[in-house]
Amino acid sequence: MNLKQHYDRLYINAVEKIKNDHYDIDSLIDSSSDNRFGITIVIRPSLNVKNKIQNFLNELKKSNPNQYYYPNSDIHITVLSIISCYDGFDIKTVPISEYAKIIQKSIEGIKDFEIHFKGITASTSAIMVQGFTTDNYLDQLRKNLRLHFKNSGLQQSIDTRYAIQTAHSTVMRFREKITDKEALLKTLEEYRTFDFGKFKVEKIELVHNDWYQRNHLVNQLQTFELG
Repeated sequence: MNLKQHYDRLYINAVEKIKNDHYDIDSLIDSSSDNRFGITIVIRPSLNVKNKIQNFLNELKKSNPNQYYYPNSDIHITVLSIISCYDGFDIKTVPISEYAKIIQKSIEGIKDFEIHFKGITASTSAIMVQGFTTDNYLDQLRKNLRLHFKNSGLQQSIDTRYAIQTAHSTVMRFREKITDKEALLKTLEEYRTFDFGKFKVEKIELVHNDWYQRNHLVNQLQTFELG
């Protein structure tokens, strides 16, 4: 996949939809009855990169303060959603030690790698920071995980929603009607190619999480060192 072309297509389509008020508002963000949980493998960007993302979000907040903005603690890249969040998932029903063995097996030969956060893109429901890799370690890691989990017999729902291939991070979601559409689109355009920086990925995390990866609801199950 050509990531730049993919992000460009997403952005062009999303901007057109937003201009015409055809964007999607997430009605569950503030719901106290949202019980969607699952288990996910994630990467955490560096603090320096996350702080630059917050500067971008602060610009968006000036004109549209009531949207859902990710705090530093929640910013992540999804390596793979092992069990996609669903209502009623019970972490006690899955053998986490067996999942950890599969992940440990999958990271064999995977060295630490770099991700470059440069520019932003969008969908009809969210704003994302674009991530790019300089080698194929992330792709290989995902390939290993898919193969080993699908052959494991363990509960998993990998790729049932879509097959993740990017290194993006969702940083804002539409929780209500856009207050100032013109200002929002202007800020997005200003940050379209902004360089948020590079960071080295030296570990991945297996977490029990809600749909939005909110820190107070996330339980870190295990960390795996790369390289």
